[in-house]
Amino acid sequence: MPILLETPTLSVMYTTKKVPLLNGAFLRTVKKTILQDSYDLTVICVGKDKMKSINTEYRKIKKPTDILSFPLDTETGEIYLCFEKIFQKAKLFEMKPEDYIKYLLVHGMVHLLGHDHGDEMDRLEKIYTKKLHIQYPYRYTK
Repeated sequence: MPILLETPTLSVMYTTKKVPLLNGAFLRTVKKTILQDSYDLTVICVGKDKMKSINTEYRKIKKPTDILSFPLDTETGEIYLCFEKIFQKAKLFEMKPEDYIKYLLVHGMVHLLGHDHGDEMDRLEKIYTKKLHIQYPYRYTK
């Protein structure tokens, strides 16, 4: 698997034909802000077929998704990204793909902290996106 970025606590790999659009410096900043320096994070960029396979196996949903997060323990986790789905969803939110990717990284890392979808996760995402100057894709309703 080709490696895009490798540091002692952050790795980015991909199985896709194209090199993924990830800014390593930004990714390190988000990781440090949300997960801390010591957290060991691997980001793996996969195609739709691989993402569908992973989503089917772990969530019993037989379709690809844009992101999946797997906390392996309290200090280690993996995030899987599917850029084909990311580009589709960015259009739905009327966002540039690079802005939606930034939001997804926040979303995935909040999952790695142990949060599921809901009010607390939304609250944390809003805090982190504001702190990191990232566009939040959902309309503020509260």
